[in-house]
Amino acid sequence: MLPRPIQTGFTKLIQPLISLFSRTKVNPNWFTTLGLALNLVAAGSFAFGAKFGTRADLEYVGWGGFFVLIGGVCDILDGKVARAAGLSTRFGALYDSVLDRYSEVIMFLGMGYYLVAQDYLYSSVFCFVALGGSTMVSYIRARSESLNIECKVGLMKREERIVWLGAGSMFCGMSVWFIDPSFVFIYNGIEFFKPIYIFTFPLAVVAVLSNYTSVQRMVHSYKAGLAMEIQHEKTSLKKEEVR
Repeated sequence: MLPRPIQTGFTKLIQPLISLFSRTKVNPNWFTTLGLALNLVAAGSFAFGAKFGTRADLEYVGWGGFFVLIGGVCDILDGKVARAAGLSTRFGALYDSVLDRYSEVIMFLGMGYYLVAQDYLYSSVFCFVALGGSTMVSYIRARSESLNIECKVGLMKREERIVWLGAGSMFCGMSVWFIDPSFVFIYNGIEFFKPIYIFTFPLAVVAVLSNYTSVQRMVHSYKAGLAMEIQHEKTSLKKEEVR
């Protein structure tokens, strides 16, 4: 879902930071912890907008998206710094995975609270569907790899989810500079556009494609597991023939 030039360009952009932190041997777990803290701030921004803002106060959504994206940068830095500095550990990998799950749940909680409080009922449903799909994408990979099946396939991996949700939220907040938050484009009685859709449309995309990715990973793991079983049977038959 993210074009290769964008991925390559972003990696080159943060390469000086990776080099700096790897030379100074900064513990990668600090970036993991900082990523969680930034997602707490993001959720707080959504919650503040839900509690004290109105539908027109999209700045809260924008700041929430900004902190989601910066938290995503920390999520990238921890792994790359760990590998570059030779600081990768089993606990570090576990710590990263656990805090990533907490970060995602906290982020969706903030978004969902905002949407419910501002009476965006259908969008709030998409938010919770996206949470379920995102959780299953990560769980299926972890469970498959515990069975020695590599499972990194799918359209909507964590990086894609962070970019879609973070960028959508941030641009939604920035839209107040150009568009009246109360603007509605209606054609033949159907609402085609409102500024809040800049936030909720990517959320719907993540909801659909994260669950589709879960299915992709299930199918992939089924085929890979079946191939492993067939190979195991062939190996067993060969051993029997040798005997």
